[in-house]
This record gives sequence, structure tokens and C-alpha cells, in this order.
Amino acid sequence: MEMRRLGSFGPLVSSVSLGAMGISGTYGPSTEDETMRLFARAVELGVNHIDTGDIYGMGRSEELIGRFLRESRARVVLATKAGIRYVPATGERRVDNSPAYLRSAIEQSLKRLGRDHVELFYIQRRDPSRPIEDTMETLAALKREGKIGAIGLSEVSPETLRRADSVHRIAAVQSEFSLWSRDAEKSLIATCNELRVAFVAFSPLGRGMLTGTAIDPSSFASGDFRRSNPRFLEPAYSRNQAAMADFLELCRRIGRAPVEVALAWVLGAGSNVIAIPGTRRAEHLECNVRAADLVLTRSERDEISAAFPQGFPWGERFSPTQAVGVEPSV
Repeated sequence: MEMRRLGSFGPLVSSVSLGAMGISGTYGPSTEDETMRLFARAVELGVNHIDTGDIYGMGRSEELIGRFLRESRARVVLATKAGIRYVPATGERRVDNSPAYLRSAIEQSLKRLGRDHVELFYIQRRDPSRPIEDTMETLAALKREGKIGAIGLSEVSPETLRRADSVHRIAAVQSEFSLWSRDAEKSLIATCNELRVAFVAFSPLGRGMLTGTAIDPSSFASGDFRRSNPRFLEPAYSRNQAAMADFLELCRRIGRAPVEVALAWVLGAGSNVIAIPGTRRAEHLECNVRAADLVLTRSERDEISAAFPQGFPWGERFSPTQAVGVEPSV
């Protein structure tokens, strides 16, 4: 497994790591036994970095990771996030970067994870009503206290990254990036590279669209994130699905699975890029990991980039509710 560093001085982590949002039911149900097998297989394959968040299943993802670590005593680099508050009574999602909330959130996360610290702690969304410099002071204090090893930001603009990094070194910025979501290519990845910040790509398989497996939105479980995502609603979904044909044909010519090609394309965006595809099944993880051994030439990467028609993908990246707190990555 190829290893890449989280920031200038952070730990080395597997270039293909594991995103743990899916194990909380975000893309359908899974069992605890299935999740434990997934984690165990990840460690066997050299995946040493697991990314989670307190809102994933309202703490459920962290609890499952904590159980695995307690039972296996595996040594992994853990990243978790806070900053989105969910109000069950109304379904409202709002962003909170207040010191009181962030301190409470990390304490609860550590309890669920069974840890006294995490290696990386992200602000999952930036609170626009609060200067990022103030939020960074809170995070820097948590680092001095030993509760977190490094600071990360999620779904922020290059400007916010620069302001935050001027207060305290940022180890990683996380945002959606794939052949399905390429906004980060415009300037965010380059800014991360300039500042020696790791860029962590979530949903690098386009929420399942780039796997080569046909998706039927009508079969999505009631809690599936995609049920209200604009790109999976008609008429956008049918156009997006049809646009996959040339990419899939190109994968056949390359002789590698679409999952491997899509992930290798993401990793090829820069030596500071780390992919965190999520999955619920160990066999899917095995395919993801094989992408770490696929190095695309520049011409192959360009050809893959050009395999999709102009205007792809159709539909906004998030619904209005899902987009709360997301800054433009350009």
C-alpha cells in the first residue's frame, strides 16, 4: 500500500483509506458483524486510516469503530469531525463552531471511540457567523491539551484555508472530489499543495456512480443520503447514468475495474491527495485498495477526464439542506 503524509508533519497514512459514513446507514443498512469484518480486512490490507464524524449515524459510526479498536487492539490513524448540529424535532441541520460545542463534541467523540485523543480533528462545516481565526484558536487549544493531534477543515474555500493556516498549521482539507465532482481541481487542491496540506477526497467514487454497477434510485433505503440528492433525481439521474457509457468502455480498454480507474484518477491529482472511499463490505474494500497500485499516465488521465460529455454531471452536488455550511472550493 502506498503511503502519503497528512500535512507537513502528520502521520503517514494509506493513500486509499476508509471513509466510515456508510457504516452508519447513510447508504443503506448493514450489520455489526459485517462492519467488524470490514474493519478487520482493512487492517489486513494495509489501510491504516479511518475517517468518521460525530453526525454519521448520530455517533453510531464512532461507536462501531470504538468497538473494533477495543476488541482488536488494532493501531490506526483516526480522523473525526464536528460542526454540524442536527435537530431531530425539526430535521434542521445547522453549523456550530462555538468553543463550547466543539469541546463537547470532541469529548463525546473520544468517549465513543474509546480514545483519549484522535490524530486528526476536522471542522466539518465552517460557521460563517464566526471568524475562522476564532475557531482556529479553539482547535489550537484542543491540540495543546492533547485531545487532537492535528487540525483539519472540511468543505472550505481556498481563502478560508489560507486564513486558518496563518493562525495554525492545517494538516488536511477534506472535500468531495471525483470524476463526478471536479470543482476542487480549479484551485483548492493547488492551494493545499502550496501550503503543504493534505487534500482528502471523500466520495471519490461519485456516491456509487463510478463503480460500474447499475444504481436504481427507486431501491434506495429510506435513510439513504441519495434519496434527496439532486443528481439522483429525475431528469438529472437518467442523463448522468447515460453519460457513464464512454467511461466504462475506456475502463474495459485499460483492463481495470471502473472502481480502480476512478480512484487512481483521484490519486493522480497530486502526491498530497488521499482518497477515503466508503463501503459497507470487505469485498468492495478489496477492489478499492487495488487502485493504490494503478498509476495512470498523464495521457490516460486526460483521456479519462474527457470521457464525459460537456455539462456532466447534471444536478447540484447537494440539496439545500445538505449544502448547509459548504463553501465554494474555487
